[in-house]
Amino acid sequence: MSDLDTLFDDNLPEDHRSGVIAVVGRPNVGKSTLINCILGQKVAIVTPKPQTTRRQQLGIYTEARGQILFTDTPGLHKPLHKLGEYMVSVAENAIRDADVVLWVLDASVEPQEGDRIIAETLPRLVDNVPVALALNKADLLNEAQRVRQTAVYQALIPHVLARAVSALTGDGVPDLVTELLALLPRGPRYYPADQVSEVNLRFIAAEVIREKIILNTEEEIPYSVAVEVTEFKERSSNLNYISATIYVERDSQKAIIIGKGGEMIKRIGSQARAELAELLEAQVYLDLHVKVLKNWRMDPDLLRRLGYRLPREK
Repeated sequence: MSDLDTLFDDNLPEDHRSGVIAVVGRPNVGKSTLINCILGQKVAIVTPKPQTTRRQQLGIYTEARGQILFTDTPGLHKPLHKLGEYMVSVAENAIRDADVVLWVLDASVEPQEGDRIIAETLPRLVDNVPVALALNKADLLNEAQRVRQTAVYQALIPHVLARAVSALTGDGVPDLVTELLALLPRGPRYYPADQVSEVNLRFIAAEVIREKIILNTEEEIPYSVAVEVTEFKERSSNLNYISATIYVERDSQKAIIIGKGGEMIKRIGSQARAELAELLEAQVYLDLHVKVLKNWRMDPDLLRRLGYRLPREK
């Protein structure tokens, strides 16, 4: 039987492992990049801006030996508004529900204040849940630096394993996956072997558009933007129509998103359309609109309308 046959075989090995691994880390350490590297394709948007990930996103890794459900959590931080409170609650709940916590760290620099906050927070959230350390960006270090930085980060928190990896090059990632699988309990396969995410195409399209906005704008714009896909239709076997609304909090932000002569919105649309066409393997007609929704990050009702599932206040 070939490896491919084994992967799709319903008769799982007796020692088959499965479970949830919550991926945590301060902004810009490469959490989403690492998950995308493990899965072999992009399921989480990647930008250099903090708090890019707003919702818990599930990445599904399957091989013959087991299935890992990676949850890419919003970063743990001190919230400044209702959206921030939502993001922190999502991250904390994901950590509490996990079988393993994978803490991704940037080994190319010294520990930051955000790392120390996580080191203080994790013991409060986990009870007998193993913590694994992925020391990312190891490709930027020589061997002596790797040894030193590994020791520095290992001292932050009790853990069951620490592995130097590079999410960019893939170095060390297969060994990390093998070690993570061994930490999971014996269990069934929860998703089909060829499924890599549980999110639908509307969500993916909205995230791709938001990624292009973040990459093309500065200052407060990335944090004040929400994207809602209002229509997603397959008009033919080779054409998808997608209409989306970009929400901002102020008129000045709307002007920045549109740009002089519509230049910025055209650039965002062009980049998003190209990526979505590659993802969908079909042409994409992308229709973007920009609207002001004042102080949406502070308003629980508006947050729920935009898909952020806050508990209703009593």
